[in-house]
Amino acid sequence: MTTGIYFHELFSEKVWHIINDKFQNFPKVMKKELDLPNVELITPKKVEDALLLKVHTIRFLENLKKQWYSDGAFYTVGGCVEAAEKIMDGELKNALVFGVAAGHHAERDSAWGGTYASVSGPVVVRLKEKNPDVRLAILDTDSHHGNGTRDVVAGNRDVMHVCFCSYDHIEDGGTKICVDSGFQTTDDTYLNLVKNEFIGRLAEFQPDIILHLLGHDTASGDYGSRGLSQYFFPQLVEMVKKASEVCQGRYLINTHGGASVSICEFVYTQAIKILANH
Repeated sequence: MTTGIYFHELFSEKVWHIINDKFQNFPKVMKKELDLPNVELITPKKVEDALLLKVHTIRFLENLKKQWYSDGAFYTVGGCVEAAEKIMDGELKNALVFGVAAGHHAERDSAWGGTYASVSGPVVVRLKEKNPDVRLAILDTDSHHGNGTRDVVAGNRDVMHVCFCSYDHIEDGGTKICVDSGFQTTDDTYLNLVKNEFIGRLAEFQPDIILHLLGHDTASGDYGSRGLSQYFFPQLVEMVKKASEVCQGRYLINTHGGASVSICEFVYTQAIKILANH
């Protein structure tokens, strides 16, 4: 089975809000990983307006189209939607989708923090259109609260959203969870939180796919540092990949926050190797 890597050359050509130019050396820095026999580099297509309008308002979308970063957002969302479909259809085993200008701070009618279109919302809508009974588990390990993701999936109890941020809270029948990850923590402490608060809920929830919003801004030296080493992230991906056995290995990673070029290159090349080791 194939691991899909979604990357558009546009991502390496601009300095993006918040994450800056961390993709400046991609895709060449992942050449060894892309040469693995079961890895495929895929150029994402833009998400269609009709799908975005099932998540965002017309006003929001029309304003987004006027912004210089809109193409980056549309390619990011399009890549995530296609990857999710291919994983569910059995065309891909798992996937890593690189992204810019889209992510967990985009609500239905507002956005901030360098993420200007929802990723999770369109994925949920498209998979639900194809199978109304599908269940998604969203793991958010970016440093900041995923307010946008929470907004677009609120009330949908077929979506479990576990967000590791700065406070503890449970709502929506136990399917929407915030976990205080601590402003200063350790690799082991954070991994244990993921094991208990996310992986520990999977057997009962029984998702069909895991969507992981994998930021590295939590790394020591990055802008959202919580004291984690760069070696934390491969351990996290390995742990979640193993846990994805509950849904036949259907595991989709979307890159999120973090601006450090060196940490970015380490984290995501390592992630590819782990995903490709079927």
